[in-house]
Amino acid sequence: MVDLKNQIQISVVIPLFNEEESLPELCEWIRKVMDEHGFVYEIILIDDGSSDNSWQVVKTLSAGNSSIKGIKLRRNYGKSAALNRGFEKVQGKVVITMDADLQDSPDEIPELYKMITEEGYDLVSGWKKKRYDSRLTKNLPSKIYNSVTKRMSGVKLHDMNCGLKAYRREVVKAIEVYGEMHRYIPVIAKWAGFRNIGEKVVVHRKRQYGVTKFGWERFINGFLDLISIMFVSRFGRKPMHLFGTLGSLLFAIGFLIAGYLAYAKFFLAEYKMTDRPLFYLGLLAMVLGTQLFLTGFLGEMISRSASDRNHYLVEEEL
Repeated sequence: MVDLKNQIQISVVIPLFNEEESLPELCEWIRKVMDEHGFVYEIILIDDGSSDNSWQVVKTLSAGNSSIKGIKLRRNYGKSAALNRGFEKVQGKVVITMDADLQDSPDEIPELYKMITEEGYDLVSGWKKKRYDSRLTKNLPSKIYNSVTKRMSGVKLHDMNCGLKAYRREVVKAIEVYGEMHRYIPVIAKWAGFRNIGEKVVVHRKRQYGVTKFGWERFINGFLDLISIMFVSRFGRKPMHLFGTLGSLLFAIGFLIAGYLAYAKFFLAEYKMTDRPLFYLGLLAMVLGTQLFLTGFLGEMISRSASDRNHYLVEEEL
């Protein structure tokens, strides 16, 4: 039996939503690039609940090219869900992700493939150094977003959210992308142990068809997702280290305040403890400290009961 995983060199994963006009041109462009360089490839098109004729276009393209495969989601779950579904299906040694709107150039694929296979990168992210988007709605917010993400995560990339990326297959099989976490795949990969992350300057093309599918809310959601990733990555398996530490510290502060007030009442003959605002501050600190400690304790019990509590990625074994 032929092992397809060892045959297919490149899997191109393309999530799409209402992109019927651009799909034929994009797939033909990818085919030409692959044929010119002699790659064995597959294209996985994930229709994220499109309301236009995108799925019919995908079926037509698949019928005309056996390397094109399609997945239709029942409704619009979002780009992260579409990517995650595509990652489950890939068989190529190198996985390329790109957007379906023709703003990413398939001509970048050979160099990205080389960076993974010959230069040893786990993940290579595209960097749209020169953009054709609106400066007010895209460029400036993206620079702020990338700067904050770089400082918080330690992943030194100029364009974290570029849709054009290349991965070793092991990377996409080891990570899970959900919610709107596609913006932070390099961060997720880093915390999964894949630290050889690079970037490549890529061509950014003007949108030819349709309109952008993302609004201003992506910046608020993106910041909240970053906090979630940082928390889960650092404390997902050891919640007591965070909640227990904060709880113990708060309780200790409250206890010291209560001790001081008790000393002042009995030895310094001061007025009633409950007449002082400091008493309520100390009481609040002890209550919150106890609650945080119990939260950490419960989180630890849940973590230890999880089915994947001992699931770790092994890089090499003799």
